Amino acid sequence: QVQLVESGGGLVQAGGSLRLSCTASGRAFSPYVMAWFRQAPGKEREFVASIKWILGSTYYADSVKGRLTISRVNAKTTLYLQMNSLKPEDTAVYYCAAGSLFTTEFVSESEFNYWGQGTQVTVSS
Repeated sequence: QVQLVESGGGLVQAGGSLRLSCTASGRAFSPYVMAWFRQAPGKEREFVASIKWILGSTYYADSVKGRLTISRVNAKTTLYLQMNSLKPEDTAVYYCAAGSLFTTEFVSESEFNYWGQGTQVTVSS
């Protein structure tokens, strides 16, 4: 079974930057799409960004456009989330997810069959 492990979370002041990483392990894996979701205290898990693995097409939540950038290194099956101009409302546990089957939806949790355990991002004012 594929395992996804996130890293790079931490505490940062508003306006600062962080770079999250997600690496797949366990076996060779080529996903169809990978994504980042997040869950803030007391709120439902929400979509942040996704990327088609081969073509590289990206999708973003309106709240993070222009500040967060998703990317990947195909040969390493590694996903990144570069987070700039962070705001306190970005505080959440960030989850890496991967979908192995064809889909036309890139923002729904139901399209992803592999999930990491999450990494905490805290943005102070």
